[in-house]
Amino acid sequence: MDIFHHSRQLRKHVESIREAGSIIGFVPTMGALHEGHLSLVKTALKNTDHVVVSIFVNPTQFNSKKDLETYPRTLDADISLLKTIDSTNISVYAPSVKDIYGTTLKTESFDFGGLEDVMEGAYRKGHFDGVGTIVKHLFESIEPDKAFFGEKDYQQLLIIKHLVKHYKLGVEIIGCPIYREEDGLAMSSRNVRLSGQQRKAAPFIYATLKTAKHKFGTKSAKYVTEWVTNQFKKQEFLDLEYFLIADSETLKPVKRKSKNRSYRAFIAVYAGDVRLIDNIALN
Repeated sequence: MDIFHHSRQLRKHVESIREAGSIIGFVPTMGALHEGHLSLVKTALKNTDHVVVSIFVNPTQFNSKKDLETYPRTLDADISLLKTIDSTNISVYAPSVKDIYGTTLKTESFDFGGLEDVMEGAYRKGHFDGVGTIVKHLFESIEPDKAFFGEKDYQQLLIIKHLVKHYKLGVEIIGCPIYREEDGLAMSSRNVRLSGQQRKAAPFIYATLKTAKHKFGTKSAKYVTEWVTNQFKKQEFLDLEYFLIADSETLKPVKRKSKNRSYRAFIAVYAGDVRLIDNIALN
């Protein structure tokens, strides 16, 4: 498995593979890989000839210094996990902050057509500028044919599609289903930071989403939102940050349902200082 720490070396490597006629896939990650990440890589391998996996904890998309400092960094273990899938057709790009940003951390400012103004964007100011900056940089460096993103970060997925279209980056963006633990908890690198009690309580998030989906079939978005809010008031180890039912294409909050639109429920919850997000298609 080829491992690169500098973009110049990576570009030469990818160019040589592309010249041989291979289709290049790309899976960007922040490391601390788990089965959810591996499912993205496996999907990428099925749909392309060679996959680049980036492992980079991007500082510009963190709003909390503590969250950035405590985010798990497990490069050696990540590489070992990837080798269990394929050692030949996967390359790893694990750059330093300096290799990406130079000597000054600076983010670009983006207009994502309003997609960035709700949910994660509303609660994490500047987050999507950081995401846009790093993803645009990686796309321009690697020039993949296809890039694979998990639907757990559904808002991010729509924003990246908007980014690609606006800048004409020529990358096909493929969304992949949320990968879950057996008890329904969406897999996340942050799950390892949960205490025993928090981990036991966390599946309540997805269980609540499933019930909300059922209720949305006959009840209004307002009713379902109030019901979810009240359910979390009863939880000892989980604190609801937001729950929102939105149009699955525009992410605009739903006021009145339409038969011709698709909707999705989004949620963010704190378990202590660990922040967990999830979502579910409603129709």
